[in-house]
Amino acid sequence: MDIKGKVCVVTGGASGIGEAVARAYAAAGARGVVIADMNAEKLARVAADFGALAVPTDVSQEVDIKALIAAAEAKFGPVDVFYSNAGISRAGQEDAPDADWDLNWRVHVMSHVFAARALVPGMLARGSGYLLNTASAAGLLTSMNSMAYGVTKSAAVSLAEHLAVQYGDRGICVSVLCPQSVQTGMTRGTKGAASVDGVMTATEVARIVLDAMDAERFMILSHPTVHEYEQRKTRDRNRWLIGMRRLRTKIYGAPAA
Repeated sequence: MDIKGKVCVVTGGASGIGEAVARAYAAAGARGVVIADMNAEKLARVAADFGALAVPTDVSQEVDIKALIAAAEAKFGPVDVFYSNAGISRAGQEDAPDADWDLNWRVHVMSHVFAARALVPGMLARGSGYLLNTASAAGLLTSMNSMAYGVTKSAAVSLAEHLAVQYGDRGICVSVLCPQSVQTGMTRGTKGAASVDGVMTATEVARIVLDAMDAERFMILSHPTVHEYEQRKTRDRNRWLIGMRRLRTKIYGAPAA
């Protein structure tokens, strides 16, 4: 899809990959860019910097997603591109609080569902549209220090696949971004397993995203090595699990007895 002349909405748009992609949409000639985030003050500053519309939004709430889309349509007309990018990070394994599991699920999965519910009927009627969701390399592989993050990001990949199967031949393009380590507020100050192949800037990832959207490519990776890791995983899962345990021990130390 050529972004020029399109109406683009980006969640998690006040910083990181979301901000970088929103700026790239504007630079590519989008007719209107709408950015959403929970940090209303920062969101307003970022939006003013490149002429976007700022809409404070809690993506875990369907009513907020509906209000975001309504605000975008009131200002610019029908939404052509919805980039569902907002994410959170909470450390913990299966014993993490239920509230953390629920929030990960709502932000990383249900936010994409809410957007699709609101947008798919209109996109089908127009015969065009683009749904871009951020998952993670953790959604293809695993997450060492946050089970809820890895599990819900895996679900986000599966959801994008379902959307692509359902609507890919009916005018709606679907892509899923699975970045590895990127310099954002979520990764700053941490050095986990995801950084073993280097850390990219959000601006670099934004360029990759726009190139992939131009080609209408489903899977978007920041680090090509992730594809190789995924192939190893599917070739021999037992061997892959052994290797991941070794990597876990190398980075985080041996599990407590």
